[in-house]
Amino acid sequence: MKKIVLSLMAVCSMGQVALAFCGFYVAKAGADLYNNKSEVILVRDGNKTTITMSNDFKGDVKDFAMVVPVPNVLAREDIRIADRSVFSMLDAYSAPRLVEYYDQNPCEPVYEVEEDMMLENIAVAESTMSRVLRDKVKYRVTIEAQYKVAEYDIVLLSAKKSGGLKQWLLDNGYSIPAKAEQVLEPYIKSGLKFFVVKVDLNKYNPTANGGFLRPLQITVKSDKFMLPIRLGMANSKGEQDMIVYAFSKTGRVECSNYRTVQMPTNKKVPTFVKPNFANFYTDVFRNQHSQQGRNAVFLEYAWNVTPTWSGVKCDPCVGNPPYAREFLMAGVPWANANGTTTYFTRMHVRYTLDKFPEDLFFIETPNKEHYQARYVITHPAYGDLSCAEGKRYVQRLKLRRQQELRSLATLSQWDTKEFYDYVANGTDKVRIEEESDQNELFVVGGGNGSEGGPPRALFFGFAGLLILYAARRVYSLADSFTFS
Repeated sequence: MKKIVLSLMAVCSMGQVALAFCGFYVAKAGADLYNNKSEVILVRDGNKTTITMSNDFKGDVKDFAMVVPVPNVLAREDIRIADRSVFSMLDAYSAPRLVEYYDQNPCEPVYEVEEDMMLENIAVAESTMSRVLRDKVKYRVTIEAQYKVAEYDIVLLSAKKSGGLKQWLLDNGYSIPAKAEQVLEPYIKSGLKFFVVKVDLNKYNPTANGGFLRPLQITVKSDKFMLPIRLGMANSKGEQDMIVYAFSKTGRVECSNYRTVQMPTNKKVPTFVKPNFANFYTDVFRNQHSQQGRNAVFLEYAWNVTPTWSGVKCDPCVGNPPYAREFLMAGVPWANANGTTTYFTRMHVRYTLDKFPEDLFFIETPNKEHYQARYVITHPAYGDLSCAEGKRYVQRLKLRRQQELRSLATLSQWDTKEFYDYVANGTDKVRIEEESDQNELFVVGGGNGSEGGPPRALFFGFAGLLILYAARRVYSLADSFTFS
Protein backbone atom coordinates (compact mmCIF):
# COMPACT_ATOMS: atom_id res chain seq x y z
CA MET A 1 0.00 0.00 0.00
CA LYS A 2 1.37 3.37 -0.98
CA LYS A 3 2.37 5.72 1.85
CA ILE A 4 2.60 9.46 1.61
CA VAL A 5 4.16 11.93 4.02
CA LEU A 6 1.97 14.76 5.04
CA SER A 7 1.06 17.20 7.78
CA LEU A 8 -2.14 19.08 8.44
CA MET A 9 -0.85 21.93 6.31
CA ALA A 10 -0.03 19.57 3.47
CA VAL A 11 -3.54 18.18 3.40
CA CYS A 12 -4.89 21.70 3.16
CA SER A 13 -2.70 22.57 0.21
CA MET A 14 -3.52 19.59 -1.99
CA GLY A 15 -4.66 20.35 -5.50
CA GLN A 16 -7.94 19.60 -7.21
CA VAL A 17 -9.56 16.77 -5.30
CA ALA A 18 -12.51 17.39 -3.03
CA LEU A 19 -10.82 16.37 0.18
CA ALA A 20 -8.27 19.14 -0.35
CA PHE A 21 -10.68 21.77 0.87
CA CYS A 22 -10.13 21.39 4.56
CA GLY A 23 -10.92 24.98 5.36
CA PHE A 24 -14.00 25.38 7.49
CA TYR A 25 -16.94 27.53 6.41
CA VAL A 26 -17.73 29.80 9.33
CA ALA A 27 -19.87 32.68 8.04
CA LYS A 28 -21.70 33.97 4.97
CA ALA A 29 -23.05 37.28 3.74
CA GLY A 30 -26.52 36.49 2.41
CA ALA A 31 -29.18 38.62 0.80
CA ASP A 32 -30.86 39.25 4.16
CA LEU A 33 -28.10 41.74 5.01
CA TYR A 34 -29.80 44.37 2.86
CA ASN A 35 -33.05 46.12 3.75
CA ASN A 36 -34.22 47.49 0.38
CA LYS A 37 -33.47 44.42 -1.65
CA SER A 38 -35.06 42.11 -4.17
CA GLU A 39 -34.02 38.72 -5.51
CA VAL A 40 -34.53 37.48 -9.05
CA ILE A 41 -33.74 34.19 -10.77
CA LEU A 42 -32.89 34.49 -14.49
CA VAL A 43 -32.69 31.43 -16.73
CA ARG A 44 -31.59 31.86 -20.35
CA ASP A 45 -32.29 29.11 -22.87
CA GLY A 46 -32.00 30.15 -26.51
CA ASN A 47 -34.36 33.10 -27.01
CA LYS A 48 -36.38 32.30 -23.88
CA THR A 49 -35.84 33.89 -20.49
CA THR A 50 -37.51 32.54 -17.38
CA ILE A 51 -37.78 35.13 -14.60
CA THR A 52 -38.66 34.20 -11.03
CA MET A 53 -39.43 37.20 -8.83
CA SER A 54 -39.24 36.95 -5.05
CA ASN A 55 -41.51 39.15 -3.05
CA ASP A 56 -40.80 40.52 0.42
CA PHE A 57 -43.82 42.88 0.32
CA LYS A 58 -44.79 44.13 3.77
CA GLY A 59 -48.15 45.73 4.43
CA ASP A 60 -51.77 45.26 3.48
CA VAL A 61 -51.88 42.95 0.44
CA LYS A 62 -54.81 44.92 -0.99
CA ASP A 63 -52.23 47.63 -1.71
CA PHE A 64 -49.91 45.22 -3.54
CA ALA A 65 -49.38 45.71 -7.26
CA MET A 66 -46.72 44.50 -9.66
CA VAL A 67 -46.19 45.92 -13.14
CA VAL A 68 -43.54 44.19 -15.25
CA PRO A 69 -42.77 45.17 -18.86
CA VAL A 70 -42.63 42.06 -21.07
CA PRO A 71 -41.82 41.66 -24.78
CA ASN A 72 -44.90 39.62 -25.68
CA VAL A 73 -48.36 38.59 -24.49
CA LEU A 74 -47.86 35.62 -22.18
CA ALA A 75 -49.89 32.45 -22.47
CA ARG A 76 -51.28 30.89 -19.29
CA GLU A 77 -48.66 28.15 -19.37
CA ASP A 78 -45.96 30.82 -19.27
CA ILE A 79 -47.00 31.85 -15.75
CA ARG A 80 -46.29 29.75 -12.66
CA ILE A 81 -46.05 29.96 -8.89
CA ALA A 82 -42.66 29.23 -7.34
CA ASP A 83 -41.61 28.20 -3.85
CA ARG A 84 -39.84 30.82 -1.71
CA SER A 85 -37.43 28.18 -0.44
CA VAL A 86 -35.54 28.11 -3.74
CA PHE A 87 -34.32 31.67 -3.10
CA SER A 88 -33.07 30.78 0.36
CA MET A 89 -31.24 27.77 -1.00
CA LEU A 90 -29.58 29.62 -3.89
CA ASP A 91 -28.66 32.53 -1.65
CA ALA A 92 -27.02 30.35 0.97
CA TYR A 93 -25.13 28.31 -1.59
CA SER A 94 -23.69 31.25 -3.53
CA ALA A 95 -23.28 33.91 -0.84
CA PRO A 96 -19.87 35.48 -0.11
CA ARG A 97 -18.25 33.46 2.62
CA LEU A 98 -15.61 33.37 5.29
CA VAL A 99 -13.38 30.34 5.70
CA GLU A 100 -10.89 29.56 8.42
CA TYR A 101 -7.67 27.60 8.40
CA TYR A 102 -5.14 26.65 11.04
CA ASP A 103 -1.37 26.98 10.83
CA GLN A 104 0.68 23.85 11.30
CA ASN A 105 3.14 23.95 14.17
CA PRO A 106 6.57 23.84 12.48
CA CYS A 107 8.11 22.24 15.58
CA GLU A 108 5.82 19.20 15.50
CA PRO A 109 6.88 16.01 13.70
CA VAL A 110 5.47 15.04 10.34
CA TYR A 111 3.59 11.76 10.34
CA GLU A 112 3.07 9.11 7.74
CA VAL A 113 -0.47 8.12 6.91
CA GLU A 114 -1.88 5.57 4.56
CA GLU A 115 -3.25 7.15 1.39
CA ASP A 116 -6.34 4.95 1.54
CA MET A 117 -7.02 6.00 5.13
CA MET A 118 -6.81 9.67 4.22
CA LEU A 119 -9.33 9.21 1.46
CA GLU A 120 -11.71 7.43 3.83
CA ASN A 121 -11.81 10.37 6.28
CA ILE A 122 -12.09 12.83 4.33
CA ALA A 123 -58.41 31.14 -14.35
CA VAL A 124 -59.36 33.80 -16.60
CA ALA A 125 -61.23 36.87 -15.20
CA GLU A 126 -64.31 37.73 -17.19
CA SER A 127 -64.98 41.17 -18.67
CA THR A 128 -67.69 42.46 -20.98
CA MET A 129 -66.98 43.61 -24.52
CA SER A 130 -68.41 47.02 -23.64
CA ARG A 131 -65.80 47.48 -20.93
CA VAL A 132 -62.99 46.45 -23.25
CA LEU A 133 -64.09 48.97 -25.87
CA ARG A 134 -64.53 51.68 -23.24
CA ASP A 135 -61.03 51.14 -21.88
CA LYS A 136 -59.54 51.11 -25.33
CA VAL A 137 -61.10 54.49 -26.19
CA LYS A 138 -60.82 56.23 -22.83
CA TYR A 139 -57.38 55.12 -21.72
CA ARG A 140 -55.92 53.94 -25.00
CA VAL A 141 -55.23 50.70 -23.17
CA THR A 142 -55.96 47.23 -24.56
CA ILE A 143 -56.50 44.18 -22.35
CA GLU A 144 -54.62 41.47 -24.24
CA ALA A 145 -55.24 38.63 -21.77
CA GLN A 146 -56.49 37.96 -18.25
CA TYR A 147 -55.67 35.06 -15.94
CA LYS A 148 -56.29 33.89 -12.42
CA VAL A 149 -53.23 32.10 -11.05
CA ALA A 150 -53.69 30.87 -7.48
CA GLU A 151 -54.03 33.97 -5.28
CA TYR A 152 -53.11 36.37 -8.09
CA ASP A 153 -55.22 38.32 -10.62
CA ILE A 154 -53.11 38.87 -13.73
CA VAL A 155 -53.78 41.16 -16.70
CA LEU A 156 -51.66 41.55 -19.85
CA LEU A 157 -51.95 45.10 -21.22
CA SER A 158 -50.76 47.10 -24.18
CA ALA A 159 -50.93 50.89 -24.15
CA LYS A 160 -50.52 53.91 -26.40
CA LYS A 161 -49.88 56.55 -23.73
CA SER A 162 -48.22 56.34 -20.34
CA GLY A 163 -50.75 58.73 -18.83
CA GLY A 164 -53.64 56.54 -19.97
CA LEU A 165 -51.94 53.40 -18.66
CA LYS A 166 -51.28 55.02 -15.30
CA GLN A 167 -54.88 56.21 -14.99
CA TRP A 168 -56.25 52.78 -16.00
CA LEU A 169 -54.14 51.18 -13.28
CA LEU A 170 -55.33 53.67 -10.66
CA ASP A 171 -59.00 53.44 -11.69
CA ASN A 172 -58.84 49.64 -11.51
CA GLY A 173 -57.46 49.51 -7.99
CA TYR A 174 -53.72 49.16 -8.60
CA SER A 175 -51.40 51.02 -6.24
CA ILE A 176 -48.56 52.38 -8.33
CA PRO A 177 -45.80 54.94 -7.72
CA ALA A 178 -46.65 58.62 -8.23
CA LYS A 179 -43.74 58.99 -10.67
CA ALA A 180 -44.65 55.90 -12.71
CA GLU A 181 -45.83 57.81 -15.78
CA GLN A 182 -42.38 59.04 -16.82
CA VAL A 183 -40.93 55.56 -16.36
CA LEU A 184 -43.73 53.81 -18.29
CA GLU A 185 -43.36 55.98 -21.41
CA PRO A 186 -40.06 54.45 -22.71
CA TYR A 187 -41.52 50.94 -22.42
CA ILE A 188 -44.65 51.98 -24.37
CA LYS A 189 -42.54 53.56 -27.11
CA SER A 190 -40.56 50.30 -27.34
CA GLY A 191 -43.76 48.35 -28.00
CA LEU A 192 -43.58 46.32 -24.77
CA LYS A 193 -46.61 44.80 -23.07
CA PHE A 194 -47.30 45.00 -19.34
CA PHE A 195 -47.68 42.06 -16.98
CA VAL A 196 -49.90 43.49 -14.21
CA VAL A 197 -50.56 41.66 -10.95
CA LYS A 198 -52.68 42.19 -7.85
CA VAL A 199 -53.83 39.86 -5.06
CA ASP A 200 -57.20 38.12 -5.12
CA LEU A 201 -58.25 38.69 -1.49
CA ASN A 202 -60.76 35.82 -1.63
CA LYS A 203 -57.96 33.32 -2.31
CA TYR A 204 -55.17 34.83 -0.24
CA ASN A 205 -54.30 33.02 2.98
CA PRO A 206 -52.41 35.40 5.30
CA THR A 207 -51.18 32.55 7.53
CA ALA A 208 -49.60 30.55 4.70
CA ASN A 209 -46.01 30.90 3.54
CA GLY A 210 -44.98 32.84 6.61
CA GLY A 211 -47.25 35.71 5.62
CA PHE A 212 -45.25 36.35 2.44
CA LEU A 213 -46.64 36.43 -1.07
CA ARG A 214 -45.42 33.53 -3.16
CA PRO A 215 -42.95 34.21 -6.00
CA LEU A 216 -44.24 34.50 -9.56
CA GLN A 217 -42.36 32.88 -12.43
CA ILE A 218 -42.81 33.89 -16.07
CA THR A 219 -41.22 32.80 -19.35
CA VAL A 220 -40.83 35.34 -22.15
CA LYS A 221 -39.49 35.04 -25.68
CA SER A 222 -37.12 37.68 -26.94
CA ASP A 223 -33.71 38.02 -28.53
CA LYS A 224 -32.98 40.50 -25.75
CA PHE A 225 -31.81 39.00 -22.49
CA MET A 226 -32.84 41.73 -20.07
CA LEU A 227 -34.35 42.62 -16.71
CA PRO A 228 -36.49 45.77 -16.34
CA ILE A 229 -35.60 47.69 -13.18
CA ARG A 230 -36.58 51.31 -13.89
CA LEU A 231 -40.21 50.95 -12.84
CA GLY A 232 -39.15 49.69 -9.45
CA MET A 233 -37.18 52.89 -8.88
CA ALA A 234 -40.07 55.25 -9.64
CA ASN A 235 -41.01 55.69 -5.99
CA SER A 236 -37.69 54.84 -4.41
CA LYS A 237 -36.27 57.08 -1.70
CA GLY A 238 -32.72 55.82 -2.07
CA GLU A 239 -30.48 52.97 -3.18
CA GLN A 240 -31.88 49.54 -3.80
CA ASP A 241 -30.07 46.22 -3.82
CA MET A 242 -30.83 43.37 -6.18
CA ILE A 243 -29.38 39.86 -6.08
CA VAL A 244 -29.56 38.10 -9.45
CA TYR A 245 -29.18 34.31 -9.66
CA ALA A 246 -28.58 33.51 -13.33
CA PHE A 247 -28.39 30.13 -15.08
CA SER A 248 -27.11 29.40 -18.56
CA LYS A 249 -25.72 26.54 -20.63
CA THR A 250 -22.54 28.20 -21.86
CA GLY A 251 -20.75 29.91 -18.99
CA ARG A 252 -20.91 33.01 -16.86
CA VAL A 253 -23.73 35.50 -17.28
CA GLU A 254 -22.59 39.12 -17.29
CA CYS A 255 -24.24 42.50 -17.67
CA SER A 256 -23.67 43.93 -21.15
CA ASN A 257 -24.63 47.59 -20.71
CA TYR A 258 -22.95 48.13 -17.36
CA ARG A 259 -19.58 46.88 -16.22
CA THR A 260 -19.46 43.52 -14.47
CA VAL A 261 -16.80 43.62 -11.75
CA GLN A 262 -15.57 40.78 -9.58
CA MET A 263 -15.65 41.35 -5.86
CA PRO A 264 -12.22 40.99 -4.19
CA THR A 265 -11.63 37.37 -3.26
CA ASN A 266 -9.20 35.11 -1.42
CA LYS A 267 -8.13 37.98 0.80
CA LYS A 268 -6.61 37.18 4.17
CA VAL A 269 -8.15 39.17 6.99
CA PRO A 270 -7.64 39.27 10.78
CA THR A 271 -9.14 36.53 12.91
CA PHE A 272 -11.40 39.00 14.76
CA VAL A 273 -13.40 39.45 11.52
CA LYS A 274 -15.02 36.07 12.25
CA PRO A 275 -17.83 37.28 14.57
CA ASN A 276 -18.15 40.50 12.54
CA PHE A 277 -18.22 39.07 9.02
CA ALA A 278 -21.66 40.44 8.08
CA ASN A 279 -20.61 43.99 8.97
CA PHE A 280 -17.26 43.44 7.29
CA TYR A 281 -18.73 42.33 3.96
CA THR A 282 -21.36 45.08 3.85
CA ASP A 283 -18.53 47.58 4.25
CA VAL A 284 -16.43 45.82 1.61
CA PHE A 285 -19.34 45.98 -0.83
CA ARG A 286 -20.06 49.62 -0.02
CA ASN A 287 -16.40 50.46 -0.58
CA GLN A 288 -16.26 48.61 -3.92
CA HIS A 289 -19.56 50.16 -5.03
CA SER A 290 -18.16 53.62 -4.38
CA GLN A 291 -14.79 52.94 -6.01
CA GLN A 292 -16.50 51.68 -9.18
CA GLY A 293 -18.56 54.85 -9.58
CA ARG A 294 -21.80 53.39 -8.16
CA ASN A 295 -22.80 52.05 -11.58
CA ALA A 296 -21.29 48.59 -11.81
CA VAL A 297 -22.71 45.09 -11.40
CA PHE A 298 -20.71 42.93 -9.01
CA LEU A 299 -19.96 39.25 -9.47
CA GLU A 300 -20.15 37.22 -6.24
CA TYR A 301 -20.24 33.61 -7.53
CA ALA A 302 -19.81 31.73 -10.82
CA TRP A 303 -19.54 27.95 -11.07
CA ASN A 304 -20.40 24.84 -13.02
CA VAL A 305 -23.23 23.22 -10.99
CA THR A 306 -24.14 20.48 -13.48
CA PRO A 307 -25.47 17.57 -11.35
CA THR A 308 -23.58 14.97 -13.39
CA TRP A 309 -20.31 16.88 -13.14
CA SER A 310 -18.14 15.30 -10.48
CA GLY A 311 -15.94 18.31 -9.69
CA VAL A 312 -16.01 20.46 -6.59
CA LYS A 313 -18.71 23.15 -6.83
CA CYS A 314 -17.47 25.52 -4.12
CA ASP A 315 -14.66 26.03 -1.62
CA PRO A 316 -15.86 25.76 1.05
CA CYS A 317 -19.42 24.64 0.42
CA VAL A 318 -22.10 26.22 2.56
CA GLY A 319 -24.55 23.41 1.83
CA ASN A 320 -25.55 20.98 -0.87
CA PRO A 321 -25.63 22.21 -4.46
CA PRO A 322 -28.96 22.55 -6.28
CA TYR A 323 -30.60 19.21 -7.01
CA ALA A 324 -33.36 18.19 -9.44
CA ARG A 325 -36.17 19.72 -7.34
CA GLU A 326 -34.39 23.06 -6.89
CA PHE A 327 -33.52 23.27 -10.58
CA LEU A 328 -37.15 22.66 -11.56
CA MET A 329 -38.37 25.31 -9.11
CA ALA A 330 -35.81 27.77 -10.48
CA GLY A 331 -36.95 27.13 -14.07
CA VAL A 332 -33.86 25.21 -15.22
CA PRO A 333 -35.36 22.06 -16.76
CA TRP A 334 -32.29 21.09 -18.76
CA ALA A 335 -30.12 20.78 -15.64
CA ASN A 336 -31.20 17.20 -15.15
CA ALA A 337 -30.47 16.15 -18.74
CA ASN A 338 -27.28 14.29 -19.46
CA GLY A 339 -24.69 16.11 -21.49
CA THR A 340 -25.97 19.63 -20.81
CA THR A 341 -23.90 22.02 -18.74
CA THR A 342 -25.55 24.19 -16.13
CA TYR A 343 -23.64 27.28 -15.12
CA PHE A 344 -24.69 29.35 -12.10
CA THR A 345 -23.83 33.06 -11.73
CA ARG A 346 -24.64 35.32 -8.80
CA MET A 347 -24.57 39.11 -9.34
CA HIS A 348 -25.23 41.95 -6.93
CA VAL A 349 -26.32 45.39 -8.12
CA ARG A 350 -26.99 48.45 -5.98
CA TYR A 351 -28.84 50.96 -8.11
CA THR A 352 -30.45 54.37 -8.25
CA LEU A 353 -32.25 55.97 -11.17
CA ASP A 354 -29.48 58.48 -11.84
CA LYS A 355 -26.73 55.84 -11.93
CA PHE A 356 -28.78 53.17 -13.72
CA PRO A 357 -30.91 55.05 -16.27
CA GLU A 358 -31.24 51.90 -18.41
CA ASP A 359 -32.61 48.46 -17.66
CA LEU A 360 -30.16 45.63 -17.16
CA PHE A 361 -29.14 43.71 -20.28
CA PHE A 362 -27.20 40.47 -20.01
CA ILE A 363 -25.13 38.15 -22.18
CA GLU A 364 -24.14 34.53 -21.90
CA THR A 365 -20.36 34.35 -22.06
CA PRO A 366 -18.12 31.36 -22.84
CA ASN A 367 -16.18 32.05 -19.63
CA LYS A 368 -16.28 28.89 -17.49
CA GLU A 369 -13.74 30.02 -14.90
CA HIS A 370 -14.85 29.28 -11.38
CA TYR A 371 -15.11 32.17 -8.93
CA GLN A 372 -16.56 33.02 -5.54
CA ALA A 373 -16.23 35.96 -3.16
CA ARG A 374 -14.18 34.33 -0.41
CA TYR A 375 -12.30 35.70 2.58
CA VAL A 376 -9.84 33.82 4.74
CA ILE A 377 -8.82 33.88 8.39
CA THR A 378 -5.90 31.78 9.58
CA HIS A 379 -5.43 30.87 13.21
CA PRO A 380 -1.84 30.68 14.46
CA ALA A 381 -0.13 27.47 15.44
CA TYR A 382 -0.59 26.15 18.94
CA GLY A 383 1.96 24.43 21.16
CA ASP A 384 5.66 24.55 21.68
CA LEU A 385 7.37 26.89 19.21
CA SER A 386 10.82 26.92 20.77
CA CYS A 387 12.60 25.22 17.88
CA ALA A 388 14.54 27.34 15.41
CA GLU A 389 11.84 27.12 12.74
CA GLY A 390 9.22 27.93 15.37
CA LYS A 391 10.98 31.17 16.28
CA ARG A 392 11.18 32.12 12.62
CA TYR A 393 7.46 31.27 12.33
CA VAL A 394 6.65 33.71 15.14
CA GLN A 395 8.39 36.52 13.27
CA ARG A 396 6.58 35.64 10.04
CA LEU A 397 3.30 35.55 11.99
CA LYS A 398 3.80 39.14 13.11
CA LEU A 399 4.47 40.25 9.53
CA ARG A 400 1.40 38.33 8.29
CA ARG A 401 -0.83 39.98 10.88
CA GLN A 402 0.44 43.40 9.88
CA GLN A 403 -0.53 42.55 6.28
CA GLU A 404 -3.95 41.29 7.44
CA LEU A 405 -4.61 44.65 9.08
CA ARG A 406 -3.58 46.49 5.93
CA SER A 407 -5.86 44.24 3.87
CA LEU A 408 -8.72 44.92 6.29
CA ALA A 409 -8.25 48.68 5.92
CA THR A 410 -8.06 48.49 2.12
CA LEU A 411 -11.11 46.25 1.73
CA SER A 412 -13.50 47.73 4.27
CA GLN A 413 -12.05 51.15 5.14
CA TRP A 414 -12.12 50.14 8.81
CA ASP A 415 -9.88 52.19 11.05
CA THR A 416 -7.26 49.65 12.12
CA LYS A 417 -5.92 51.92 14.88
CA GLU A 418 -8.41 50.38 17.28
CA PHE A 419 -6.82 46.99 16.57
CA TYR A 420 -3.27 48.13 17.33
CA ASP A 421 -2.67 45.24 19.72
CA TYR A 422 -3.59 42.54 17.19
CA VAL A 423 0.00 41.89 16.12
CA ALA A 424 1.67 41.59 19.51
CA ASN A 425 -0.96 41.43 22.22
CA GLY A 426 -4.22 40.65 20.56
CA THR A 427 -6.32 37.57 20.16
CA ASP A 428 -4.19 34.45 19.64
CA LYS A 429 -1.24 36.44 20.97
CA VAL A 430 2.30 35.13 21.06
CA ARG A 431 3.92 35.07 24.53
CA ILE A 432 6.99 33.68 26.29
CA GLU A 433 6.31 30.87 28.76
CA GLU A 434 9.09 30.03 31.23
CA GLU A 435 9.36 26.41 32.20
CA SER A 436 12.32 25.01 34.11
CA ASP A 437 15.53 26.52 32.81
CA GLN A 438 14.43 27.22 29.24
CA ASN A 439 12.22 29.74 27.48
CA GLU A 440 9.50 28.18 25.36
CA LEU A 441 7.44 30.08 22.80
CA PHE A 442 3.75 29.36 22.87
CA VAL A 443 0.83 30.70 20.85
CA VAL A 444 -2.21 30.91 23.06
CA GLY A 445 -5.84 31.85 22.48
CA GLY A 446 -7.02 35.34 23.26
CA GLY A 447 -9.23 36.23 26.12
CA ASN A 448 -12.27 37.52 24.28
CA GLY A 449 -13.73 34.09 23.52
CA SER A 450 -14.56 34.98 19.92
CA GLU A 451 -12.05 32.70 18.29
CA GLY A 452 -12.39 29.10 17.46
CA GLY A 453 -9.83 26.84 19.09
CA PRO A 454 -7.16 24.74 17.41
CA PRO A 455 -7.97 21.57 15.56
CA ARG A 456 -9.20 18.83 17.88
CA ALA A 457 -6.14 16.62 17.43
CA LEU A 458 -3.82 19.44 18.32
CA PHE A 459 -5.95 20.35 21.32
CA PHE A 460 -5.92 16.87 22.80
CA GLY A 461 -2.24 16.45 22.07
CA PHE A 462 -1.46 19.64 23.91
CA ALA A 463 -3.79 18.60 26.77
CA GLY A 464 -1.97 15.29 26.99
CA LEU A 465 1.36 17.07 27.43
CA LEU A 466 -0.11 19.15 30.21
CA ILE A 467 -1.43 16.03 31.96
CA LEU A 468 1.97 14.38 31.78
CA TYR A 469 3.62 17.49 33.11
CA ALA A 470 1.11 17.70 35.97
CA ALA A 471 1.70 14.06 36.84
CA ARG A 472 5.44 14.64 37.03
CA ARG A 473 4.87 17.57 39.36
CA VAL A 474 2.65 15.45 41.64
CA TYR A 475 5.27 12.76 41.91
CA SER A 476 7.92 15.33 42.67
CA LEU A 477 5.83 16.82 45.42
CA ALA A 478 4.99 13.43 46.86
CA ASP A 479 8.70 12.62 47.13
CA SER A 480 9.20 15.66 49.33
CA PHE A 481 6.71 14.49 52.02
CA THR A 482 7.10 11.68 54.57
CA PHE A 483 4.38 10.11 56.65
CA SER A 484 4.84 8.74 60.13
